[in-house]
Amino acid sequence: MKYELVIFDLDGTLLNTIEDLGTAVNHSLSLRALPLHTMEEYRGKVGHGIRDLVTKSLPEELRSDAAYIDSALKDFREYYSNHIDVHTRPYAGMMELLEGLHKVGTRIAVASNKFQEGTERLVKEFFPGVDFAAVFGNKEGFPLKPDPAIVEEALRAAGASRERAVMVGDSRTDILTAVGGGIPAIAVSWGFRPRAELLSALKELSPSGSLADNVEQLGSLLGAF
Repeated sequence: MKYELVIFDLDGTLLNTIEDLGTAVNHSLSLRALPLHTMEEYRGKVGHGIRDLVTKSLPEELRSDAAYIDSALKDFREYYSNHIDVHTRPYAGMMELLEGLHKVGTRIAVASNKFQEGTERLVKEFFPGVDFAAVFGNKEGFPLKPDPAIVEEALRAAGASRERAVMVGDSRTDILTAVGGGIPAIAVSWGFRPRAELLSALKELSPSGSLADNVEQLGSLLGAF
């Protein structure tokens, strides 16, 4: 067994959630007669929690208005909670990868900046029967990635050693989280960030890290296949 624990990001790593996220933000914007964004544009906005996503989607002149952001966020969250799984799906081969890790005795955790309730709901719905050591989303009093506190919590929950843990994600934020937590990073190029951006982040932040272009490569790096 190569690793005791694999900590996965959720959006853009385990699940393709971009259309449901983008549609929910556009719903909130449309209620205010504000310009909408394409799903491709939303790829560059996600990853730092839903308040940040909504804020970045507003016209610049509204991004410092906390009350306006609160109102737009409320409408986003209400819509998204009711439409969280319309288009969202696991990436091809992901269930098989998780099952492969389980068979070789590797523990699995999720570390997401999505709100806790939504994170738990999606994990339960799309990966039924998978024994996760921990499922962490954003909750009050807990810092967002790239703060490495989430790595510490996952290691504690899984009873795993830092020396045999790894983090898998699709963004610079995930790489920073891994580095801060003292564990290796594996970036995946099928998510929401360009491959070149990930390679640059790995070179700068985690030269010993790896890049996986498909689930088969990731499984090989993790010792699941």
